[in-house]
Amino acid sequence: MSSVQICFGEVRHTRLRPARNAFAYGVYFIRLPMRAIGAAPFGGKLFSRNRFNLLSFHDRDHGDGTLTLVDWIDGLLRREGIDDADGEIWLQTFPRVLGYVFNPVSFWFCHAKDGRLRAVLCEVNNTFGERHYYLLDTGMAMPFGVELAARKVFHVSPFCAVEGGYRFRFMHALRTHGGREQERITARIEHHDAAGTLLQTSICGTAHVLSDAVALKAFFSFPLMTFNVVARIHWQALRLWIKRVPFFTKPMPPSSELSR
Repeated sequence: MSSVQICFGEVRHTRLRPARNAFAYGVYFIRLPMRAIGAAPFGGKLFSRNRFNLLSFHDRDHGDGTLTLVDWIDGLLRREGIDDADGEIWLQTFPRVLGYVFNPVSFWFCHAKDGRLRAVLCEVNNTFGERHYYLLDTGMAMPFGVELAARKVFHVSPFCAVEGGYRFRFMHALRTHGGREQERITARIEHHDAAGTLLQTSICGTAHVLSDAVALKAFFSFPLMTFNVVARIHWQALRLWIKRVPFFTKPMPPSSELSR
């Protein structure tokens, strides 16, 4: 049975124009094998499912709030003509820390029965309480590392117009450390417009099987991490404002919550 994972790594972000702005922060995120765990609790003392704890995951933070998460993602994929993502579905997201979370983006890695990646659903949230899904689908199983693309339709930052598109690249590697094999997960996103690449973002991490010791390490290595996510978003916005980066008012949200 696949296990819940906590991944330790970092987020990097670089804006190339009209003023350069770059930062990197240490983070951790979780990876959940949704079919394997079903609706079961995690079983630890410090990391809970659907109840308050040091760290926690709440099903209602994702999906439509009416179906189980597996039924919801399966239904969404079928409606979009994807009926062969019948392998494991890994959800990569931030956990709640002391009951609080804000996830700028979560990834649903949907695999075929033979283990190959079939599609990726990118679940994007903005600070206005809105959510949008980008479904990345090539029409067939694909290897990690292939470039995937989507047209930008959802407002995320007041310093970026809703135009252009995204290029995604997801990597999954195994490496040996201390005599043990570890998974290394990387997601890279480029936002481009008519003038070329505007933003480069990545999140990467090395996976560890969930345990109370690993949860404790995560909590104290990056105290109040999810609170800091929001604080850092506003701090970087202030830096862009000081650098006189143009400001765009928020447009109406897209008519559909899903685009491909």
